[in-house]
Amino acid sequence: MDKVLEEKLQAFRDVLKEAEIYAHATRLISFDQETICPAKGMQDEGEVSAFLGNQAFKLMKAPEFIENAEYLYEHRDELSEPDRVCVESQHRSYAKTKNISPEKNMEYSLIYNKAFVDWTGARQNSDFSMFRDSLQKVKDINTEMVELRDEKPESGIIYDALLDDYEIGITSKILDECFDECKERLIPLLKKIMESPKKIRTDFMHIEVTEEQQRRMTEALLGILNFDRSRSAYSTSEHPFTNWIGKNDTRITTHYYPLDFSASMYSIIHEGGHALFEMLQPEDDYEHFINDNKTLGMHESVSRFYENRLGRSRAFVKLIYPKVCEIFPNVMEGVSEEELYEALNVVCPSLIRTESDEFTYTFHIIIRYEIEKEIFEGKLSIDDVPRRWKEKYEEYLGISPETDREGVLQDVHWTFGFGYFPTYALGNMYNAMYYNRMKNEIDIDGCVEKGDFATINNWMKENVFVKANHLAPSEWIKDITGRDFTADDFLNYIEEKFKGIYEI
Repeated sequence: MDKVLEEKLQAFRDVLKEAEIYAHATRLISFDQETICPAKGMQDEGEVSAFLGNQAFKLMKAPEFIENAEYLYEHRDELSEPDRVCVESQHRSYAKTKNISPEKNMEYSLIYNKAFVDWTGARQNSDFSMFRDSLQKVKDINTEMVELRDEKPESGIIYDALLDDYEIGITSKILDECFDECKERLIPLLKKIMESPKKIRTDFMHIEVTEEQQRRMTEALLGILNFDRSRSAYSTSEHPFTNWIGKNDTRITTHYYPLDFSASMYSIIHEGGHALFEMLQPEDDYEHFINDNKTLGMHESVSRFYENRLGRSRAFVKLIYPKVCEIFPNVMEGVSEEELYEALNVVCPSLIRTESDEFTYTFHIIIRYEIEKEIFEGKLSIDDVPRRWKEKYEEYLGISPETDREGVLQDVHWTFGFGYFPTYALGNMYNAMYYNRMKNEIDIDGCVEKGDFATINNWMKENVFVKANHLAPSEWIKDITGRDFTADDFLNYIEEKFKGIYEI
């Protein structure tokens, strides 16, 4: 590497290091906002977070940084592989934000923060009207941000640009085809399941339990997952989430429901999967500022792999059954291991996405995707979103929310933009593909039954996590599996599993 390139690379890294300090602080504030921040302090905390985030943004807008970054991009073939990936990532970010001033970015940040505060209040009061104006502003700034870009999506569709922000290369055309296949195969099967004479016992699933019991179960599950508690922490929040704070600080949350002991169990496994991804990614990725390059679809593939492919398997239920009986004796009296397995996999259309069963979960995502698409196609106004939400739930799941809280206000995601939700469904499809490779290389069920998550986590680290920050999703899944992306593995798995459970 020549001297000029070396000097520019060092200057480039110095700015990224300083920007990361601001970003680290904003992540801490974000975690505080969603866990223990008092209601009246949220607006102020959000404004501090917006200010700090904008300081990082200003660093990226400095002429010297832009000049260095673009010089490095032009000479990227002369850089090491991780440096090249970092430079290419910064180039993509610059292309999206080059026409957005720090003042405009601050305006956007404050709108997002106000949306979060308004959503929190609206959800508590089950009143969409309290969130309506903020949601409209989020939709408007999402549109404006895309229109300010020099490069528009090839399709010319604004929503495609938002989808690509979360999952590089994904378009509404790809999702339409994918979700049409899901509906074609899953809707008839759902009808057969609902008509099946096989009835699954679930009465014990809603016996009252204490928070202390649930905390004990949380601790047990984190131990089973081989979670590194020296680099992580957990808390509670209204909406469970994972927040990567720094290389040695990943935090997750759950929510305790007195009449649904399994909800907190599976939210902690889900968020624990996210956290494992962060903690087990290559150390070198942190050093080269690419540890945040992985897409949301990649991330959801991992969290839902642990939550569902492992967590709801017969092998996992066999592993945890004694512990569930020990911690929840009032719940499990007279309940067999098979009854627990079936209850954890019961198909029952429900209103809440995060509490939905594995089979109907995909419909929750399709509903949100179709609503977002209609909004950006100009077919649906923000005022009509609650009505459309109810119509979609009736159409796909045969149920309809009676309140905004259990309907349109249940998810926090729209407070920070549109285009996120499809990554959940894509995640299921990715993990179905790499599960089919994994089972040929290690005895998955055997490891799970023994509680040997070290072997499973190590396989994930060496095959799934290792290149996630380096490759686009289509390249990443092909690198792992040797095959192009398909929904077939997931749909085959769902059909086989639930036909077996319901004896269809």
